[in-house]
Amino acid sequence: MSSQAPADDGFRAFVEQQWGPLVRLAYLLTGDRGHAEDLVQAALEKTHRRWGRVARMEAPVAYVRKAMVNTATSWRRRRRVSEVPLLATDGPVPDPYGSVEHRQQVVAALRTLPPRMRAVLVLRYFGDLSEAEIAEALGCSVGTVKSQNSRGLERLRAQLTTPLERTRA
Repeated sequence: MSSQAPADDGFRAFVEQQWGPLVRLAYLLTGDRGHAEDLVQAALEKTHRRWGRVARMEAPVAYVRKAMVNTATSWRRRRRVSEVPLLATDGPVPDPYGSVEHRQQVVAALRTLPPRMRAVLVLRYFGDLSEAEIAEALGCSVGTVKSQNSRGLERLRAQLTTPLERTRA
């Protein structure tokens, strides 16, 4: 008789399918590959405890994303230390969609934003969630998501464009 647990009801398959996208999302939230993997594991641990209920949801991955954002915010509050800049030896998270020309600048600019603003932009443009889905994930109104999105994009534009490019726009 085996000492293994009974069937996992699809949790293992869910993790295998979602691991890459979740780590990419977590990397954009944390700016560090190690922290990103820790964040995904923490969120998946929370999800596994409730998997019977989560598996019946329309979009279980949305539950995991929300757990990731909440956990990242909680960690940031607890740590209260300054961000560590990426080293030249730190590689980007593998991206099956191809390389982005200014990936390091975008990630660095994202890390300067407040946690909620960063979460809104990451979930919207990298997680491809609607404003309503983001509002649900963050526990705020759609109006808050819209304003955080607008302000976040404005800050990113200011950091990622040269003064000459800004005067032309």
